Amino acid sequence: MLHLRMITPPHLTEEVVGLVERTVGTTHLVVLAGAARDPVGDLVLCDVAREAADELLHGMRSLGIDESGSIAVESIDLSISRHADAAEEEAPGEAADAVIWEQLAESTHEESTLTITYSVFMIVATMIAACGVVLDNAILIVGAMAVGPEFGPLAGICTGLVRRAPKDAWRSLVALLVGFAAAIVGTTLFSLAMDALGLFHPGILDKARPNTSFIWQPDPFSFVVAVLAGVAGMLSLTSARAGALVGVAISVTTVPAAANAAVALSYGEFAQMWGSAEQLLLNLLGIIVAGSLTLIGWKLLWRTQQPRMSRLPGTPRRKMID
Repeated sequence: MLHLRMITPPHLTEEVVGLVERTVGTTHLVVLAGAARDPVGDLVLCDVAREAADELLHGMRSLGIDESGSIAVESIDLSISRHADAAEEEAPGEAADAVIWEQLAESTHEESTLTITYSVFMIVATMIAACGVVLDNAILIVGAMAVGPEFGPLAGICTGLVRRAPKDAWRSLVALLVGFAAAIVGTTLFSLAMDALGLFHPGILDKARPNTSFIWQPDPFSFVVAVLAGVAGMLSLTSARAGALVGVAISVTTVPAAANAAVALSYGEFAQMWGSAEQLLLNLLGIIVAGSLTLIGWKLLWRTQQPRMSRLPGTPRRKMID
């Protein structure tokens, strides 16, 4: 269940209340007339099943509540109420499958903005991966993948494309490309410094590296892994279950390739550098295509549920479950 807190202009309160009452999966409706001071208006509170939240939020925005008042959404970790149980039973679909597009856009906007923190994480992750490449150490590679923050911009690109928001997609693309460019430059300098300290040496890229050779040798499996990672990433984001493990799944095809490109560049191994760059671009493309198609499929799926999201006039609420 989600909790909605809305400040509505007095002349729109009845329309807002009517919209809440017509939407399936809503309960605990409270109206406090004149309670809001900034902006001035009425305070309307309600709980809604996650499956029906996107339709209700869309209706609120169509009334202009986001412009003339405010809409705040909070997740309810625990709701002990038979009314809430009945509302969840009434709403079509399952909560874990529901997509709240406003929430998705907000979360990807925050995580796909080019910031100093994001850039530092990208550089540090690639440096850790460079150590893993040199030592052929899978543990360091996994550690670097866990640190890499590129999941945010990739999700932002997919979301922007599907929502037809070119500015959001472009902002995410800039963050992604600038982040990787900074990471490769920083890691190249890091590799040269490690060489000066005697910790890296020119022959490291020529020796057998069974654990990390896949990083600079793109093949059909690379694209398959990228596609699967893109699907997993989007599913985790839409179901509000994004976590470190999903970040690792995304990074498995990106950060290590950037690291190997940087190390190869520092030693003039251009064949490995271009192979790593090809691997990186191929994987980024696969993730974006798969992620966008996943969101489109989810959007079409939930369109089939829209007729069931509203009650017909005069239709009573479903009786509370026993």
